[in-house]
Amino acid sequence: MCGFAGFLFGNLGDGPRQGLECLRRMADSVAHRGPDSGGEWLDERWPVGLGSRRLAVLDCSPEGDQPMESPSGRFVLAFNGEIYNHLDLRAELEAQGRARPWRGRSDTETLAAGFEAWGIEATIRRTVGMFAFAAWDKERATLTLGRDRMGEKPLYWGWQGQTFLFGSELKALEAHPAFQRRVDRGALAQFFRFGYVPGNQAIFRDVWKLPAGHLLEVSPDRPEPRIRPYWSLEETVLAGLADPFPGDGTEAVDELERLLVESVAQQVLADVPVGVFLSGGVDSSTVAALAGIMGPRPVRTFTAGFEEPSWDESRYARQVAEHLGTDHAEIRVTPSEVLGALPDMPRIYDEPYSDPSMLPTFLLARFSRLRATVCLTGDGGDELFGGYDRYLHSQRMWGRLRRIPRPLRALAGEILGRVPPRLWDRVLPAFGRLLPAVANVPSPGERILKGAGVLRCRDLDGLYWDVVTHWKGSGLPVRGAPPAAERMEVPRGLEGVARMLYLDMATYLPDNLMVKVDRASMAVALECRAPMLDHRVVAFAWRLPLGMKVGAGGSKWVLRQVLHRHLPAVLAERPKAGFGPPVGAWLRGPLREWAEDLLGEDRLRRDGFLEPAAVRDKWRAHLEGRGAWQEHLWDALMFQAWVEVHHPSG
Repeated sequence: MCGFAGFLFGNLGDGPRQGLECLRRMADSVAHRGPDSGGEWLDERWPVGLGSRRLAVLDCSPEGDQPMESPSGRFVLAFNGEIYNHLDLRAELEAQGRARPWRGRSDTETLAAGFEAWGIEATIRRTVGMFAFAAWDKERATLTLGRDRMGEKPLYWGWQGQTFLFGSELKALEAHPAFQRRVDRGALAQFFRFGYVPGNQAIFRDVWKLPAGHLLEVSPDRPEPRIRPYWSLEETVLAGLADPFPGDGTEAVDELERLLVESVAQQVLADVPVGVFLSGGVDSSTVAALAGIMGPRPVRTFTAGFEEPSWDESRYARQVAEHLGTDHAEIRVTPSEVLGALPDMPRIYDEPYSDPSMLPTFLLARFSRLRATVCLTGDGGDELFGGYDRYLHSQRMWGRLRRIPRPLRALAGEILGRVPPRLWDRVLPAFGRLLPAVANVPSPGERILKGAGVLRCRDLDGLYWDVVTHWKGSGLPVRGAPPAAERMEVPRGLEGVARMLYLDMATYLPDNLMVKVDRASMAVALECRAPMLDHRVVAFAWRLPLGMKVGAGGSKWVLRQVLHRHLPAVLAERPKAGFGPPVGAWLRGPLREWAEDLLGEDRLRRDGFLEPAAVRDKWRAHLEGRGAWQEHLWDALMFQAWVEVHHPSG
C-alpha cells in the first residue's frame, strides 16, 4: 500500500532540481500512506514527474520500491494498493515466455511486466485487487491513471492553470505551487445533502475523482483527458440479471462460501502481520471465521467499543472472538479520545466528510496498527446482500404511499411543508390525545416536515434519495448553491429493494464507506482489505434472486447461512448495529464548547459559505431538545473544521 503524486507539464523553473523538489513535497504530503520508503522520477523531456511513498506489504526489500520501471524501461509506474492474484499473473507471463528474470516479489513489479507484455488495459482486466496507479509510457509519451473496480483506493486529478496534477489524496495536489483552493459550491451543496462529496466531483474547482473501474489517458499531443471504463457495475448487474444463478439455496451458499474462501485466502497473504476488524456483525464475523481457517496461528481481531452501554456492541465481538479462538484486542472510545482526535479529521479527510463513524474507525485503526500492518474488513456485505434496515422499510412505506393518488399526496406534502416547524411545535402539544405519534415527541414540526417530503416523492427512487439526504430542498444552508443534480439512472430490470442496492453500491459504498476506511486506516499506515468487494463476489451476488438476500428469511440470508457453518445461530443472528458514536448526546455535553466555537454566528458570516440563521436555528433546537439535529449539525461542524485547516477561497 502506498501513496503517490505527480504532474504533467509542470513548470520546472530553474530545471530538474526544482522539479524533483516539487515532486518530493507532493509525495511527502502523503508519506503517512507509505512510511517505509520513497522516491521520485522525472522525465525532463516533457516534463512529467512521479513521486511515491511506500508501505511495504509484499517484498519488503528495496526491490519493491517505487516509482518502478518495467523490464525494458518503457513504463514507469507509481502504484497504490494490492494485486491479490499477482502470483497467477506471474505464472501466466512465464508460461507465455513474456517474463524476464524477476528482481523481486512485489505485485508492482508484476503489474509493470504485465503492462509491457499485454498493455495496460488488458493487464488491469486480468487483475483481482484494489488499486490506483499512474503509469508513464515513454514510447507513446502518454500518462495513464487507473482506479480499481469498486473504488476502494482514491485517485484525484485536475488541471490547475497549465499543469495537470494527480495524486492519491487532495493534499498531494495542494502541495504543488500551481494549486488554487477555490471551493466548488456545487460540490459543497452535495456535501450538505449527503455528508460527503459524491461521484466524480471534488470540493475544489477544476479537480475530479477518477471514477471506479476507469482509466484516464492524457498526453502532450492530447491534453484533453480521455476517460473510459474497463469494468462497469451497471454491466455487471445486467449480466447477472441475464444469467441468474440456477441452483437452489444450498448450492448458492456453497458457491458464495467458495468465492469468499478464495478471496480471503488471497487477501491474508502478506509479509507483515495481518488482522481483522471485528464488530460481531454478520459481515466481519464471516471474514474473521474464514481468515481463521487459513493457517495454524490464531487470527488477530480488533474491536472498538463505547462507554455508553446503549451504543456499545463490543461484547458481541468478544463472544465471536471467543468462539473462533482469535487473538482478540479491544479499545474503548471515550469522549476525551474523540476530542483528542477531532483536530486531525480535516487533515485526514482532505474534503469535507461527516460520517461520525470516522472517529471510532480512526481510533480502531490507530490501535490495530500497534499489532498489525494489514486488516481485513467486512465492508460491502450490506450493499451486496441487503443489510440495511432502510431497504425493507422504504419498500413497505412506498407500498402504502403509492395507494394514495399522486396529486393528492403531492398536495398534502406541499401544504404540510409550507407550515413552519415552530408553529407545529406550538400547536400540536395541545392535541396530544388526538395525535400522540407527533404531539409528544421532540420537535413534532420537524417530523411533520420530513413526512411532507416523503409525501412529495414521485417513486421509490425518490423515497430512497429522501431517506439518504441530510439537508433537503430549500433548507440547504450553502450560500450560492446551484440546483441539485439529477438523480442517477438505475439499470432496467431492477425493481424494489434491488434498485436501492444498486444505488448504494454506485454511490454510498465508494464515496462514503471506502473514503472513511481508506483515509482513517492510511493515516496510520494500516492497509485495509475488503474480501467481499472482490469483483467475482460482486458479480455472483447480482446473479442471486433477491429472496436469497432480503425477504422472508431476513436480511443477508445467503451470507448468514455461510456464517452458520462457522458460528452457532445465537451469534450469527444478531440484529444490524451501527458503528457511530453518540454524537447527539456528546454535542450537548463534552463537545458543546468545541461546537459552539465553530458554529458562532460571526465566524459563519465571516467565512461566507453558510447561512448563519439556518445553522444556528438547528443548533439552538438541538441544545433545547427540540429534535435530534446531530446529523445536520455534524455536517456543518465538519465543514467549519475543514475551513479552519484548509483556508479555502470562495
